[in-house]
Amino acid sequence: MNDIAGYIDHTILKPTTKPDDIVRLCAEAKEYGFAAVCVPPYYAATANTTLKGSGVHIATVIGFPFGYSTTAAKLAEISAAINAGARELDIVHNIAALKSGDWQYLQHEITACTKLVHSHGCIIKVIIESGVLTDEEIIKCCEVYSAAGVDFMKTSTGYAETSATTHAVELMRKHLPAEVAIKASGGIRTFAFAEELIRAGATRIGTSSGIAIVKESKEP
Repeated sequence: MNDIAGYIDHTILKPTTKPDDIVRLCAEAKEYGFAAVCVPPYYAATANTTLKGSGVHIATVIGFPFGYSTTAAKLAEISAAINAGARELDIVHNIAALKSGDWQYLQHEITACTKLVHSHGCIIKVIIESGVLTDEEIIKCCEVYSAAGVDFMKTSTGYAETSATTHAVELMRKHLPAEVAIKASGGIRTFAFAEELIRAGATRIGTSSGIAIVKESKEP
């Protein structure tokens, strides 16, 4: 696989991120041809200015990393992020609501978020934190979130003990309609693992190790 760069969301989400880190991230994204950069909401405007006209998409996170902020808070974050130039919104669903069995809340949350994101012509990726869910919960997420019209389901924030796994991606691909894509993220540091996840059904890879993965992919 020689085109791995086109799968990668080049990511930096550390709370200690500085402006120079974002400028460097964006320069690397342009140089290597990554699909997108994924940056903290605070830096969406910086990324937008730096990447203008480059073709690299700007993604940011909403309700990150734990997902238990209110729907109203998430909607406000989405509006602010889109106004700052983000065009892909990676939204953590309310894991506390899921573990409480409150699927009605989750359905309302995702419907409201998807409607707002799509009204601006943007892309919504719902982060389910697959590493803390049972297979049955992942399958239920596939049902609820595909019905709401999300563009992607995403495995992980990178903050849980278990991040992306091939099993989770395979399970999601089996239970999602073809039009819903999958982003694998969290703990992806090698080309071999990225390739394995793509073969399992992922069409995006979220990682802070994008350069190393691209270089590894070109090794004989």
